Amino acid sequence: MSDTPGRFDSQNSQPVKEPAFNVPLVVLLIVLSMPTLFFFQRDLPDMGMSMAFAPADLEQGRWGGLLTAMLLHGGWTHAIMNAVAALAFGTPVARLFGGKMGPTVFLLFYIGCGVLAALGYGLIHWGSAEPMVGASGAVFGLIGAATRLLGGQGRVLTMTDRHVIGAAIAWMAVNAVTGLIGYAPGAEGARIAWEAHAVGFVVGFLAIGPLGRLFGKGVAPKSIGGV
Repeated sequence: MSDTPGRFDSQNSQPVKEPAFNVPLVVLLIVLSMPTLFFFQRDLPDMGMSMAFAPADLEQGRWGGLLTAMLLHGGWTHAIMNAVAALAFGTPVARLFGGKMGPTVFLLFYIGCGVLAALGYGLIHWGSAEPMVGASGAVFGLIGAATRLLGGQGRVLTMTDRHVIGAAIAWMAVNAVTGLIGYAPGAEGARIAWEAHAVGFVVGFLAIGPLGRLFGKGVAPKSIGGV
C-alpha cells in the first residue's frame, strides 16, 4: 500500500534558508556611493566645499546645497561611519516598502530626510556661513524610521509604544552628548551638525507611519542589521 501523496512532505522537506547577506539593492547602492564619492571628492580643487551647505545660502536663495551636501563627507571615517549606519538601519526600512515602487519610495524618503535635516539646521543657525557636509541627517532619518520598525512584527509601531519611546530617548541622548562634547569623527574642514541629526531623526520617525500605511508590504524586518 502506498502512502498518501504529500502525507510526509512536511517531514521530508528541507527548511528554507535565507541568504546570509540579504540587503536590498537600493540600500547597497547608497552604502557604496558614500566611500566612492568621497574618493573622487578628494581630487576636487576645494575638496567639494563649493557644494557644501551653509545656512547663509538660504538668505541668498541658494538651495542646491541642501541636496549636494549629502554627497560630501569630511573624511574617510565620516563616510564609512555613515555607510555602516545606512546599511544597518536602511535595510529594515527598505524591506518595509513592497512592489515596484518600493525602491523609489525608499530613495525619496532617504533624500527627503537629508534635505529637511539640512534645512532644519539652516533655520536653527540662520545666517551662519559655516559649511556643513555629510549624509548624517538622511541616515538619522533611517534610524528614526527603524526605531518604529524593530519588533513590529510586520507593522510600524505607534509613537507611544514604550519600546519606541525608550529607543527614541536613547538615540536623542546619544546625539545630544555628541553635540555637547563636539565629537565629529573625520570632520576635517567642515561642520557635522548634531542638530541636523536630530531633525533627520524626527522626520524619519514621523514619516514612516503614513509611508508604511501607503507602501508597506506587511513583512517585518527580522533584524536591524540586515544580514
